Amino acid sequence: MGKAKRGIPSKIEDFNSWYPFIVEAAELVDKRYPIKGMDVWRPYGWKAMKLIDSLTHHEMERTEHEEVNFPLLIPENLLEKENALVSRLKRAREEGVDPDDLRDEEEEGGFKKEVYWVKHAGENELEIPMFLRPTSETAMYTMFPLWIRSHKDLPLKVYQMVNTFRYETKQTRSFIRVREIHFFEAHTAHADEECATRQIEQDLEIVDNLMHQLCLPVIKAKRPIWDTFPGAFYTIGIDALMPNGRTLQVASCHHYKDQWAKAFNLTYENLDAKQEYCHQTTYGMSERLMGAIVGMHGDDNGLIFPPAIAPYQVVICPMIRKNSEVDVLGKANEVAMILKESGLRVKVDSRDIHAGQKYFDWEIKGVPLRLDIGPRDIENNTAFAVRRTGGKEPLSLDAISKECKKVLDEISDELRNRANSHTENIVTKLTDLNEVEDGKIYEIAFDGTDAHAETIERTTGLSFLGDSTEPYSEETPCFMSGKLTKRRVILAKTY
Repeated sequence: MGKAKRGIPSKIEDFNSWYPFIVEAAELVDKRYPIKGMDVWRPYGWKAMKLIDSLTHHEMERTEHEEVNFPLLIPENLLEKENALVSRLKRAREEGVDPDDLRDEEEEGGFKKEVYWVKHAGENELEIPMFLRPTSETAMYTMFPLWIRSHKDLPLKVYQMVNTFRYETKQTRSFIRVREIHFFEAHTAHADEECATRQIEQDLEIVDNLMHQLCLPVIKAKRPIWDTFPGAFYTIGIDALMPNGRTLQVASCHHYKDQWAKAFNLTYENLDAKQEYCHQTTYGMSERLMGAIVGMHGDDNGLIFPPAIAPYQVVICPMIRKNSEVDVLGKANEVAMILKESGLRVKVDSRDIHAGQKYFDWEIKGVPLRLDIGPRDIENNTAFAVRRTGGKEPLSLDAISKECKKVLDEISDELRNRANSHTENIVTKLTDLNEVEDGKIYEIAFDGTDAHAETIERTTGLSFLGDSTEPYSEETPCFMSGKLTKRRVILAKTY
């Protein structure tokens, strides 16, 4: 009854209503800006997103990527160059021939139908129209040949965190489907295919590290040919699982081989003083990570932020009593200072409102740990700790930093266990094309044809996510052909 009074929809019974309600009630974004699909980040939500960015920055520094910042505007002729390349690679894939054997043709491809155009500057019509970046291959690869001359300049590993723009025509949904996207992209150039492949392996290691911090289980799958970015040799998609059984692509890695290098004349001088084309990769993530965190970890009381990216890891609520001689607020501020000095993000809620309202506010915002400090707690030299994942206990004020960090680690482990348990319950083997349950993700042994795949998708309504990066340990009969294979293919409904 308490929850119903709060007006929070049921996450299990009505996820499609619960999600947008929580996103706004927790003050992550405000959707009332007068352009559809361009939400305003509120301070609390932006702080959480910047903490995700900080984890990413750390991984980039660890793996010796360097940060850059490219212009927002890209001239039209570069888009035409990309479209020609993408169209040619797509035709080569469809016809089963070497892309180098085909000429560029005038055919729309790439992002041309999705971009926002800038055609005037003041009252002047631009001689060359420009567009807002949907991603940065064309912008970056125009500059790479100026930076790379010899093998000594390789590998080149750069990244940026910027906003990208795509004219999304489907129904928008905060973080999941928007028109202005907070975006991370890493672009690398290497001497050969083998070096580029090692970069993809490192990217997947970065994914594991980030998802561990975010307490998110993900599916890593090599996309099928028809769902590979046409400009890529292959694509690995990273999909988070949402509570309603759908998957949400939160990241992707592309191995380009030397296809883009040939289009942008990106070469280097090798040890034999000969010119060779570079091999390239990209690794991208977006604010969809925030959507996955909201969806996976929240409950009917609101958000639950993983401690690693919680804007406030600890909120202290002083229990102020009228006519009390104990300086409860002073003690709360003292404890907060100790916790902050130990590296924790802390907020003292000194608002003059009912304690129950404070509890509700921080519960819906997903703060992992709340400390209540009243006169009796001070007398006992403790703070009363309330975990957002459930559970209450007194913590000694003499070792409050150590105690809080221990509890936060346990909360992270609890979120991982819950998420992994959810994954285990939602992923199952497909045994019959005509017996597909809503809310389930399926796996099959598959080594069939594109026609077989089309039959499966049409009959089940599921999409091929692709080959799992964790194949079967033993050969298993293909679901369609009976041919023995270790390929483990994932099928799901997607966002």
